Amino acid sequence: MENEDLESRGVKDRVNHNNPTTSYYHQQQENLEREEWISWLIPLFVAANVVMFIVTMSVNNCPRNRDFGRGECVAKFLRRLSFQPLRENPLFGPSSSTLLKMGALEWDKVVHQHQGWRLITCMWLHAGVIHLLANMLSLVFIGIRLEQQFGFVRIGVIYLLSGFGGSVLSSLFIRNNISVGASGALFGLLGAMLAELITNWTIYTNKVTHS
Repeated sequence: MENEDLESRGVKDRVNHNNPTTSYYHQQQENLEREEWISWLIPLFVAANVVMFIVTMSVNNCPRNRDFGRGECVAKFLRRLSFQPLRENPLFGPSSSTLLKMGALEWDKVVHQHQGWRLITCMWLHAGVIHLLANMLSLVFIGIRLEQQFGFVRIGVIYLLSGFGGSVLSSLFIRNNISVGASGALFGLLGAMLAELITNWTIYTNKVTHS
């Protein structure tokens, strides 16, 4: 009996060794059985974006700095954190001048005034609550899974490089308006997720077949 068990085990090992897909599939199964990596970088990015939005709204101080010809501040109970009139910003956020002061991307300032730092700072700014919620929900949905699977170093590098690349493209094609947001970084993470899905498509189909 023992000889048969050893022989059958050896056959399985040879099969797994000769079939990289099967071997990788079983390795993935073992990885899932282990304790999952606790994501901390993506929640940190979310927290940083939220804090930056609060700071931006505090600097904006709508009750004090608003243009009286454009209407009343929205959500006045928030006091200095209240939003610009919807006629000026329908996304429930600060004024364009405040975003520019906080580091929004503008082609003229980057090219002619040599303010290249705006290519980085604009990634952490958002035009309003709706803009912030849409980006942060997408970041949590996509980013946490990727960080658990590939680790914080790779995901952090992809996020920052994609955000920078998105800022460069925005500065090239959007010359008459300011640009803010983490959309470039999010598209980078989405591309990484799709690349991983396409690369391991056989593994996922096998998993569905055996489930």
